[in-house]
Amino acid sequence: MALKLRLYRCTICGNIVQVLINGEGELICCGKEMELLEPKRVDIGSEKHVPVIETREDGSKIVKVGTEPHPMTNEHYIQFIEAISLDKQKLFIEFLKPEYKPEIHCTFDADSALEYCNIHGLWEGTND
Repeated sequence: MALKLRLYRCTICGNIVQVLINGEGELICCGKEMELLEPKRVDIGSEKHVPVIETREDGSKIVKVGTEPHPMTNEHYIQFIEAISLDKQKLFIEFLKPEYKPEIHCTFDADSALEYCNIHGLWEGTND
């Protein structure tokens, strides 16, 4: 079963898809079932990947990757950051390039955030 807002990756070509509505079927790419990506939630080592959600003075949210900014080079960068509301009814995603800052701004009360590093995969942070 494909679950709402979960990310799946093709182990052959690298395609990543996100499910918007729950479904009974399997997600297939390149003739093979796609793998469910399980986000990591605890940083290990010197590079910081866990998204940090901060509230700004105007009430909007800023999601930053790591307590220290994540590197953004052609070889190693954050491909996207996604903010998700508590009720999972609002979603904001921004795709990044190496020259961008590893952060996004959203206007709703984001409860959790995902980010995808081109080398280290999927990470999740929550609004604690």
